[in-house]
Amino acid sequence: MGNALFYHLTRRPLEQVLPPLLERSLAAGWRVVVRGRDSARLTWLDEALWTHPEDGFLPHGLAGGEFDVDQPVLITTSPHSPNGAACLMAVDGADVAPDEVAALQRVCILFDGNDQAALAQARVQWKTLTGAGVAAQYWSEESGRWEKKAETPA
Repeated sequence: MGNALFYHLTRRPLEQVLPPLLERSLAAGWRVVVRGRDSARLTWLDEALWTHPEDGFLPHGLAGGEFDVDQPVLITTSPHSPNGAACLMAVDGADVAPDEVAALQRVCILFDGNDQAALAQARVQWKTLTGAGVAAQYWSEESGRWEKKAETPA
């Protein structure tokens, strides 16, 4: 059974926080799905990932191409992962179901701490997932580095 890690972004934007998390997931041997809610925002994120990190290359693709199944990182609005992902990165309030967490190695939920609606959505997700018995951790970068602020075992 996987676990859910909540990342409360307060100092850096998504396009700076996401690449290192993706790199760590790929280093662990996992394929990743990045799920969002808005296609235009995900197109923007796809373009941002082509320029970050500046000193490296992050292999990824936007869903809808003929090579979706081959992508190490697939960016999509779909609840399906044709690339056989072991890790889900949910951004911009994308839905995550408890049974999904159980089927994956890891689920990361990234949310903008400067957006009240995003905070409210993350709180609902935390209650939904932990209420269903999912192990979860809450991480904050408020101090300038990532610190675990809360943990709920399965």
